[in-house]
Amino acid sequence: MRPALTHHNPVTEPPIQPADPEDKTRNPVEGVLSVDGSTTLGWQERWQRFPWSLVLLLTLTSLIGLVVLYSAAGVHLNQPESNSSQYLLRQGGRFLLGLGLLFVVAIVGSERVYRRYAYLAYGLTLALLVAVFLFGSISMGARRWLDIGFMRLQPSELMKVTLVLALARYYHDRAVVSGFGLRDLAVPLLLIVLPVGLILKQPDLGTAIIIATVGTVVIVIAGLSWKMIALSFCLLAAGLPIAWNGLHDYQRQRVYTLFFPEHDPLGSGYHIIQSKIAVGSGGFLGKGFLNGSQSHLDFLPERHTDFIFSVLAEEWGFVGCITLITLYLLITARGLLIAASAQHRFGLLTAVGFIALFSFQVVINIGMVIGLLPVVGIPLPLISYGGSSMITLLFSMGLIAHVAIYAKHHRKTI
Repeated sequence: MRPALTHHNPVTEPPIQPADPEDKTRNPVEGVLSVDGSTTLGWQERWQRFPWSLVLLLTLTSLIGLVVLYSAAGVHLNQPESNSSQYLLRQGGRFLLGLGLLFVVAIVGSERVYRRYAYLAYGLTLALLVAVFLFGSISMGARRWLDIGFMRLQPSELMKVTLVLALARYYHDRAVVSGFGLRDLAVPLLLIVLPVGLILKQPDLGTAIIIATVGTVVIVIAGLSWKMIALSFCLLAAGLPIAWNGLHDYQRQRVYTLFFPEHDPLGSGYHIIQSKIAVGSGGFLGKGFLNGSQSHLDFLPERHTDFIFSVLAEEWGFVGCITLITLYLLITARGLLIAASAQHRFGLLTAVGFIALFSFQVVINIGMVIGLLPVVGIPLPLISYGGSSMITLLFSMGLIAHVAIYAKHHRKTI
């Protein structure tokens, strides 16, 4: 039986009326949204309700990333031929650009606008993925980027954001009292399968896994019944042999290497062996800034992107790793608290989806470099060098901050 849709009851749930600017007795932080999602907060209230703690955590994490990147991208401070300063300036500029975008999205933007154009943004990003498949530039054997002159755009990073918005819009318009069933999954699954298929063609297994996982999280939080969750796990288990046969040979080799890296120490197992050596050699306090032998003697590959956590572990040791992981946990916890106070279903699903996106990337990247997960191309948020990932991450954090501004229960500590 199809679950009944929820409807607004005008008797028991009167609509929130827009604030009267002439009413001096009205508390400006109560009834912050009208039924259609229009804004009733002034600029001063928006700044007061802005989640500054979230921005502080993001900034501290990014500063750690810049320090580690300076070491990972070059050799020593007294060597002018090093490219460390260029990497540092580019990454710092990207963070500032993304931080400005975060403030604009959070304070100037409107949930009604984000919800209205969610499908359009998804469609445009899907078109960019098709363009990558047809005209994208190839780097290291993968076709993942569009060269637009002044920069290289990676549409798969944009899809991480627009998919969450599209799914949140879909379930916001179809809120149900009880768990929904199979017939309600057709459109959401199509929204997920289309970009995942295009991204697998690039090929980019890591990003495809992230997008599929985050999309699944949004569906579950939206109200998927326990029967459907159990059925989904059964179907997933049954489909693993098909998925395995659909992988490229090098992707299967990565799974083999996860368990037996020593079988090919100079080939497929080289990356993970060198990474584990770097992590283990850091000890408790590390070897010190710019003193990591694995990275500076070129033993560690992709040290400024996918394997940058290994550089951190070698030079700053267990203390540095725990510090970064603690910041990640605080960002995740702050995002979940914001999601719990969301004014609307769209805000709830958006915040949960973006926090899931953030945390899954952290888990996969760190698990990859310490040998617990296969090696896939997933950047470490706010730490790895890259423009598309940095901008899309801070854009998504801006949407979470927007949810916090219009939360149901505001406290001065937000």
